[in-house]
Amino acid sequence: MPGDGSTRARRDTRAVWGTGVLLIAVLIAVLAPLVSTGNPTVQHDVVATRLLAPGATDAFGVFHLLGTDRLGRDVWTRLAYGARISLGVGTLAVVLSVAIGIMVGATAAIARGWVSMVLLAVTDFALALPRVVLLLLLAALWSPSVTVVVLVLGLTGWMTVARLVYAESRSLVARPFAEAALALGASRRRIVLRHLLPNLLTPVIVASALGIGNAILLESGLSFLGLGVQPPEPSWGNMIAAGRDALMDAPWIAGAPGIALVLVVVACTLLGDALQERLGPARRETARETVLGR
Repeated sequence: MPGDGSTRARRDTRAVWGTGVLLIAVLIAVLAPLVSTGNPTVQHDVVATRLLAPGATDAFGVFHLLGTDRLGRDVWTRLAYGARISLGVGTLAVVLSVAIGIMVGATAAIARGWVSMVLLAVTDFALALPRVVLLLLLAALWSPSVTVVVLVLGLTGWMTVARLVYAESRSLVARPFAEAALALGASRRRIVLRHLLPNLLTPVIVASALGIGNAILLESGLSFLGLGVQPPEPSWGNMIAAGRDALMDAPWIAGAPGIALVLVVVACTLLGDALQERLGPARRETARETVLGR
């Protein structure tokens, strides 16, 4: 039908655009030493190299694609190395939160009695706490570092995944194939590994794609406030903070990381939406095949 074709085309466009932006960002982060001018923290002659406009060449013959900041550091170099930290922190934080969420949600769905009640109570209590306030509190308790940011983001982001996994697991456990497996004497561990986890991949993948963008945004916010990655190590958040006082004279200092941050977060959102629409029918087909014993 024409309507189905146009919907599929829009879905594919979102997936291609989101994947393309993320792939470019990852390649820039991985190849940062090859595509930039070198050390992102090094300072040369500050007087001769500070606040150069994008596309300028300094007195030493070095070309600066995105200009320099107030300390004479190349903005493009710092943007490329900052992508390593921002993308790495966001990915590791989501991996940690997803691992905790799957463990808590699946255990609460399979377990009986007080174990399930305690896990759900802890999850609901953590969900009731404002995440931003909790982030600021935890980040302020320890000395800011990359490791602390990953742990803080991971330990405050697992609750929604746990609730999602719990709801999906309870729905799957109530289906005939799970009841038949229990009746045949299958262990709860086998049911989780053999029947639940394969059917949970779709919502978890979608939640992860959306969560990476959210984690990158939160990391940038913490770094902007001085509670995340500390200068002189580059992060998109502390780069924006460093350029906020020069928005009128040198907007490229904060503008470059700001644009990169927006593009990556939007790309994660579009990719998550596209994956949700694309994997939904596949998930229903997988569930049907599982019920039929294929």
